[in-house]
Amino acid sequence: MYNWKKQRERAAFLALANGAVFRGWSFGAPVDTAGEAVFNTGMSGYQEILTDPSYAGQFVTLTAPEIGNYGCNPQDVESRGLFLNGLVIHELNEPSNCRSEESLSGYLKRNGKPGIAGIDTRSLTVMLRDEGSQKAYLHTADEPLSEAEAVDRARAWAGLDGQDYAAKVTAGKPYEWNREGDFHVAAFDFGIKYNILRGMAENGMRVTVLPAAATAADALALKPDGVFLSNGPADPAALRYAIDAIRTLAGKVPLFGICLGHQLFGLASGAECGRLKFGHHGCNHPVRNLLTGRVEITSQNHNFALKAETLPAALEVTHINLNDNTIEGIRHKTEPAASVQFHPEAAPGPHDAGCLFRQFRQLMER
Repeated sequence: MYNWKKQRERAAFLALANGAVFRGWSFGAPVDTAGEAVFNTGMSGYQEILTDPSYAGQFVTLTAPEIGNYGCNPQDVESRGLFLNGLVIHELNEPSNCRSEESLSGYLKRNGKPGIAGIDTRSLTVMLRDEGSQKAYLHTADEPLSEAEAVDRARAWAGLDGQDYAAKVTAGKPYEWNREGDFHVAAFDFGIKYNILRGMAENGMRVTVLPAAATAADALALKPDGVFLSNGPADPAALRYAIDAIRTLAGKVPLFGICLGHQLFGLASGAECGRLKFGHHGCNHPVRNLLTGRVEITSQNHNFALKAETLPAALEVTHINLNDNTIEGIRHKTEPAASVQFHPEAAPGPHDAGCLFRQFRQLMER
């Protein structure tokens, strides 16, 4: 039986660059690290969040108060590892579920990732909402560290702006996800999630995954029917090599992008991207589909968004976020290319937008 009482004796704290300090107790790996503090409003799906490469460089604060109830298992992972910098929660629970094979604390510890529990996540979330995402430093190691020094380390951290984190999370070499399908897709891996690959496979696509730094020539050499641009972490403007590749591919082959891939498609088309105050992170964000008039509940994870006033005439907006009116989808008016900011593969999350994979297939069919 896991000794929760003993675990609670390991004091820990999260120090923000604005000087605020949130105290609690540590679980997972006892290591110190810097990162960007954000909050996720999903009620479940913490293992999928942990294994989403788009969270690389970030401390994810879960707004749901009780975490760990259903444990962890090998079936719910969304990538080959854990890429976030740490997990911040209110209450850690002992798992009780027939699918559980490992506790959340044990899962984090085995993967070398720290967690902090026992803090007022509601207060932290309100602060991040009001003041914006914060550079932070998480202290869970046994070595003593003053709170003032932790604040200084948070302020000194380079942050995510202007940083190429896709290079840190991408696969090292090309690989085939599946070998069956009547359409062949070359997928750029900027931090791709497994459920995206499953979504394409379920819609009759044979997928070859390419590293983030692959060139347009690398993709075209596969003679694909379409090219997919994946989700991923940090600042899209830092991926100049990807923007150049997409600009070369545009008009030569059908394109479809998700999340970071959406931002990169916009940048390659001549739009500009800017940072959101606290980002969109959760599986309950309403988006209006301007093509159908329907409101779709979506899963989201991003800190940057395309600037509407910079969108070139060749692109049209297809989706709008109903919380802040930011762009959530675009398509090219004359070429077979489209993208969305949210996650239609929904892991975790709803399935309202799952038809987008079918629409990508239709682009290739036409």
